[in-house]
Amino acid sequence: MNKKLVNFIVKKYLRWDKKNPFISISALLAFIGVAIGVMVLIVAMAIMNGTAKEFEDKLFTMNYPLSIYPKFTNSVDDKLLKQLEQEFPSLKFSPYFSSQVMINSDETMSGGILFGVDVKKESAINKIYAKSVKKIDDFGKYHLIAGQGIRDELYLMPNKKVTLYFTSITPSGLSSMPKMKRFVYKGEFKSGLNAYDKAYMYTSLEALQTILKKPHNTYDGIHIYSDDPFEDLKKIKKFLPNSIGIVGWWQQNGNFFAAMQMEKKALFIVLMLIILIASLNIISSLLMTVMSRRKEIALLLSQGASIREVKQIFLRLGVIIGFSGVIIGVFLGFGGIYLLENFDIISLPADVYGTSKLPLLLSKIDLIFIVLGSSIIVFLSSYYPAIKATKIDVLDVLRNE
Repeated sequence: MNKKLVNFIVKKYLRWDKKNPFISISALLAFIGVAIGVMVLIVAMAIMNGTAKEFEDKLFTMNYPLSIYPKFTNSVDDKLLKQLEQEFPSLKFSPYFSSQVMINSDETMSGGILFGVDVKKESAINKIYAKSVKKIDDFGKYHLIAGQGIRDELYLMPNKKVTLYFTSITPSGLSSMPKMKRFVYKGEFKSGLNAYDKAYMYTSLEALQTILKKPHNTYDGIHIYSDDPFEDLKKIKKFLPNSIGIVGWWQQNGNFFAAMQMEKKALFIVLMLIILIASLNIISSLLMTVMSRRKEIALLLSQGASIREVKQIFLRLGVIIGFSGVIIGVFLGFGGIYLLENFDIISLPADVYGTSKLPLLLSKIDLIFIVLGSSIIVFLSSYYPAIKATKIDVLDVLRNE
């Protein structure tokens, strides 16, 4: 194949066509369309990944990577906790009690879930709790930390006394009364998700153990921090007896993340159609070039140029237009991500999304799929006109044109 001939003609056809400017305009629109499509796809995938990661981080903290719970018994004992700490020294464990409660302050009431935890162990695995406790000088037995949503709803101030009503029943003569206890509100935490800020409260292990009359050295469960929860779940599951179960945070929120993944895939396909539509301009531009250059193609073939060389001319022409758009689109995409990350172009309501800043995260695999998918579309869009160029009847064209 004569590469010099092919390159010479490709350069000639890439120049602005003064006789048929519409062909050059169509090629320019194809280039711009592919570039914009790739840019939009990169920014959209970065937003989807960033949003998923933002929610994952918050759910990861408040739901804990792994949680051990009793399956066929009423509690998890301290013996199992010590065995786990000895067997898996790289993991962090925090035993807990939990109970549904109603919290009353003055004439206002709210419902939620109260966790009894060990301050040091819980602080080691829950950064939101640790940040809140750090602000408190003395966290005693019947002290309380509540979510910001509960604080705002009940107008709580530090050291204010509140009454908690438990779901457990205390017999009282001929009737039954729910258990209740006065706590001292010491501070709030803010997770960034209303579902937790309006429902979660923390107190000491000893407080719930006393109120709920739990046996000594037993717990409702154990929260675990792990850097690789997927692998550690398998290891711990083998170590645990059949009466004890373990669950990962992704299993507790499986439907939510499955929906986000489906939405991401649907968005990827929809936005890829933008590139497909832009590539139609490549097809139309090349076909118009073929039709306007029929005489030149026929002369090339009659002078000894091979069908392969003619096909390469138009294939390279389409690939250069399309791939240039893909490359420029990638740069524009990264530029868009930079602008969104460093300037407050888009501001989100923090009470809805958990953050006021638009979260962005572009994964390598997404970038590879975007570039690969765009390249395949561009190549296929260039291939048909290239084949069409080789189907010209040389004798008929030279006789009539």
